[in-house]
Amino acid sequence: MAGKPKLHYFNGRGRMESIRWLLAAAGVEFEEIFIETPEDLNKLKNDGYLLFQQVPMVEMDGMKIVQTRAILNYIATKYNLYGKDIKERALLMNYEAGKMVGSSLQILRLLDTSQQLETKDNVSEYVADKAREQKGPKELVLKVHKSQEC
Repeated sequence: MAGKPKLHYFNGRGRMESIRWLLAAAGVEFEEIFIETPEDLNKLKNDGYLLFQQVPMVEMDGMKIVQTRAILNYIATKYNLYGKDIKERALLMNYEAGKMVGSSLQILRLLDTSQQLETKDNVSEYVADKAREQKGPKELVLKVHKSQEC
């Protein structure tokens, strides 16, 4: 049996959150390797693991997969979670797109607020705290679609 998937990302929700959610839905345990310093990210880049020089990156089944949608498609296909029909697929893609837009908007709000802080340490702490507090749209999606069971 293959080892646990390894998720490489920052210590926060962001673009990795949908991947964590999908792995959890599949019942797959995973290991998280947090990128905590610029050196951590540079090592992944310099070792040639990041095709587009960006994270998230998931090590799984002997591959290093980058780009959120590619990772989600691989996991969904592997664990038969891509929906039984086009209606279910639309609901899944709706969640995925909403999560990505929500993450981007949250980052912009955080950056705007962080400009009011005085020191770099305070900005880092504030952004990290707010990223951990941020609730994704999954609660809303589950609530709305629970009454619209396919």
